[in-house]
Amino acid sequence: MNGLLKSVKRELKALYRDEQGADMIEYILIVAAIALPLIAVIIWFWKDISSWTKQKYDQLRGQSDRVTDNPSVW
Repeated sequence: MNGLLKSVKRELKALYRDEQGADMIEYILIVAAIALPLIAVIIWFWKDISSWTKQKYDQLRGQSDRVTDNPSVW
């Protein structure tokens, strides 16, 4: 009887460990399902994103130049 309880306990521990591993794999798959399409979109639209960010940066830089060149703001 004692051997049976040890065997059941060992099997339950193995089952518990397997479920933890399965949970981790599920989390990894969820992260991959989100990250891979996002990376693909960034690669696909890289030129558009780069152009847009450069345009916005230039606009901000132009505005800051106008502020620092205008002494009435000080």
